[in-house]
Amino acid sequence: MQASRSKAIIQPRRTAVRRWRTALVMLQIAGFGAAWGQFAVAEADVAEAGAALVNEFLSDVGTMEGRFEQSLVDAEGQVVEISGGTLEIERPGRFRWAYSDPYEQWLVADGQNVWSYDVDLAQVTVKPQEKALSNTPAMLLGGSATVLEQFRFEGSKIENVTTWVRMRPVDNSSGFNRVELGFLDGQLTRMVFYDNLEQTTLVALYDLVVNEPIDASRFEFVVPDDV
Repeated sequence: MQASRSKAIIQPRRTAVRRWRTALVMLQIAGFGAAWGQFAVAEADVAEAGAALVNEFLSDVGTMEGRFEQSLVDAEGQVVEISGGTLEIERPGRFRWAYSDPYEQWLVADGQNVWSYDVDLAQVTVKPQEKALSNTPAMLLGGSATVLEQFRFEGSKIENVTTWVRMRPVDNSSGFNRVELGFLDGQLTRMVFYDNLEQTTLVALYDLVVNEPIDASRFEFVVPDDV
């Protein structure tokens, strides 16, 4: 097992603060990159609906699997990376986030540790899960409803039938300063993460299946013999 290229759970492999530190390119392409305030809807019912969507996602979704496409832009607005793969989540605290493009990498949380396996480099890093995920957007995906204690709501808006909910971590030492979650027909379909290095990532979710059993072995990681 090698630890020379250790990365935080949200930032696998070659670019520190890259893959999971979330992106804006697809929002820019779609024309959503304008300031939040331009679209913000002040009505209390919209704000309450946004908060309710997040609460329902955390309390009602026990498992979720599907595929994702992820894009990252830097502080100058340049596209740094486009990637994709599959995700499997089982609450509380277990997930498998597998990148297949442009290179293969697995992020596996087994409830105690988070394992990062870079397949083509044959490298594995492991971190205690509580420390690695604290105050990060990953907690919103795999954590329980109590994760909301680590975030504060900042408002909601409706744009092109998607309800967007803005949240900020109470403690931004994890490197993220803002998260926006997009819900379509009550289902989480978009996530936008803004980090402290002025990088932005968009994650788009597709073909989602919720509350169906997922084999427990999917959240177990055994270090390969060639690592």
